[in-house]
Amino acid sequence: MESFLNSFSAGKKYFLLPFLAIICLLQSCKKHAEANSAFYYWKSNFSLNAQQSQLLKATSGNKLYLRFFDISWDNNTQKAFPNAVVIFAQSVAQLNITPVIFIANKTFENLPDTAINSLAANSNNLINRIAAKANINYQAVQFDCDWTLTTRDKYFTFLKAFKALNKHQLQATIRLHQVKYKQLTGVPPVDKAVLMFYNMGTLNNNLQQPNSIYNPADAEKYITYIPQYPIQLDVALPLFSWAIQIREGRLMQLYSNPDKKDFTNTQNFDCRGNAFTAKKSFFLNGVYIKQNDIFKLEVTDVNLLKKAASQLSAHLSLQKNRTIIYYELGNLNLSEFKAETINQVSADL
Repeated sequence: MESFLNSFSAGKKYFLLPFLAIICLLQSCKKHAEANSAFYYWKSNFSLNAQQSQLLKATSGNKLYLRFFDISWDNNTQKAFPNAVVIFAQSVAQLNITPVIFIANKTFENLPDTAINSLAANSNNLINRIAAKANINYQAVQFDCDWTLTTRDKYFTFLKAFKALNKHQLQATIRLHQVKYKQLTGVPPVDKAVLMFYNMGTLNNNLQQPNSIYNPADAEKYITYIPQYPIQLDVALPLFSWAIQIREGRLMQLYSNPDKKDFTNTQNFDCRGNAFTAKKSFFLNGVYIKQNDIFKLEVTDVNLLKKAASQLSAHLSLQKNRTIIYYELGNLNLSEFKAETINQVSADL
């Protein structure tokens, strides 16, 4: 009997070994795919308060994707020009900064083919001047442009021309529809893409329309195509909210990061779910509000952020050193989003 028990015990150890190996392998894979956190900063005047600086350090090790400038189109001069160039109100010496440049699609709709190379050269020169002035030693550059079928070739040519000049890692943002229809929209010629996992719905006057910043139903139409994307993907997640102003059935304006307390004032608004109807005409924070104007609030809170990350995580391919970039630090509701939340969401991805 003792011999039998010894044999059974030994057999049990051998039986457990494959399972232990699988567990170790899974843990190793999870560690291998562990994501890093970072933030976007989109304001033209760069200035972090103490809370923002603390959050940036506690979550991302001071890794910041900083919008340097926009590239817009001037109808009068018929030329592309840099707009909203960043101004530094404080030192960025302790930060790990990646320059981000937003290009309005209208630029490539109007830009002649013969001007693409000069736009790439001018962009590269301005990036380097800004970086040198602020003592930023960057390792990558990211472009944000929602290109279309008609502007794809010009944009991709621009990216190739810029890469030939700049020599650093080149990144570009992509939208979900550009992932699903990559054969049609094309894959940008960059080293890495950043999937913007937000702004996936339609802004309209339908009060029953799901949250256009993020909702699972719209995401589900595209998300299964993510693993087949042919280049490495980082991910951008939303930390913002907005209010849609509707007047007589028409969209009037979009207001970023509204204070919900302004709309829960029962003297000014009737509330039905996430829709607030003005009881009278008045000014709110300098904005004229007409009686019967409707404000539809679309909010990103902690629960919505976690739901987005959970839905996305099941479709991301294993990738070393993936970065999760949160949009954005400059207008972040610091009472809502804490370092622990950001760290946990990134860890789950």
